[in-house]
Amino acid sequence: MKRFSHTYDDIISVDNLLQSWQEFVVGKKNRKDVILFQAKLMDNIFSLHNDLKNKTYIHGEYHAFNISDPKPRNIHKATVRDRLLHHAIYRILYPYFDKKFIHDSYSCRLNKGTHKAMNRLRYFYRKISKNNTKTCYVLKCDIKKFFANIDHQILKSILSRAVLDTDILWLLGQVVDSFTSIYAIAEMKKGLPLGNLTSQLLVNIYMNEFDQFVKRELKVKYYVRYADDFVILSENQNDLLLLLRYIVLFLREKLKLELHPKKVFIKTIASGIDFLGWVHYPKHRVLRTTTKRRMLKNVKNNPKPEAIQSYLGMLQHGDTYKIKSNYF
Repeated sequence: MKRFSHTYDDIISVDNLLQSWQEFVVGKKNRKDVILFQAKLMDNIFSLHNDLKNKTYIHGEYHAFNISDPKPRNIHKATVRDRLLHHAIYRILYPYFDKKFIHDSYSCRLNKGTHKAMNRLRYFYRKISKNNTKTCYVLKCDIKKFFANIDHQILKSILSRAVLDTDILWLLGQVVDSFTSIYAIAEMKKGLPLGNLTSQLLVNIYMNEFDQFVKRELKVKYYVRYADDFVILSENQNDLLLLLRYIVLFLREKLKLELHPKKVFIKTIASGIDFLGWVHYPKHRVLRTTTKRRMLKNVKNNPKPEAIQSYLGMLQHGDTYKIKSNYF
């Protein structure tokens, strides 16, 4: 891997902190903590810069709260000061690491996303099935408690192979070790907070180890990953069963991750593949029942035009004529 060429000063510079603030503050200007920070913006930025320059910076504590998205999730929100630093780190690191990721990793990346991941799945299916004339099997997997089980030591080791600058590694260590999951045991630090912008990049860096293993070692052609969900397509069911054994071992031994026992299966597209909120069939896709119910509940509770337009935009990506006719 080509090593990271930016310096610590590039991340902590006042200019980078100011540009990061402009990006961070979008859509947040009316929030109390943001207003308070902006009231003394330059003082706060110079204070953060000096703490980083002198290496006296200490990451603050998190504010925890729960959301349903649709399943319950525990979000940890950092202070404005720390979130500003997260943006500063992300601005410098993302362009470098994104070039190292495989094409078919779609989560939290520019010009990617769920719809492109679903379209890639459809493209692969049509290619393997030769336009639905042959059987296509799909191995669908989900990683158990993904964010909560990211191993800090393994992550920092991966980062050290790409980043030479010890000061940058120190800073990344401060961010990584600022949070520990309730699932960590003894002195083993695990977990990344769902609320951090840096977490989105760090989990992709972590899972890129797996992506590269699947593509380079297992030589899998038809593979799509979105965060902790991934699918592998093949015309041979036995090939997928064999791949699954290697996948389980790699995740367990190299990344300390486990597949969710109730969310691993091999099925044909004809029987319907549940992936990213949609159930995929040979010639169409329909919303997962739970996704549809959540959407209709949200529309009922929030019938604002912008919310409805957002859902209508989502519905364009599948066979949703009845839903649009009956509810919109």
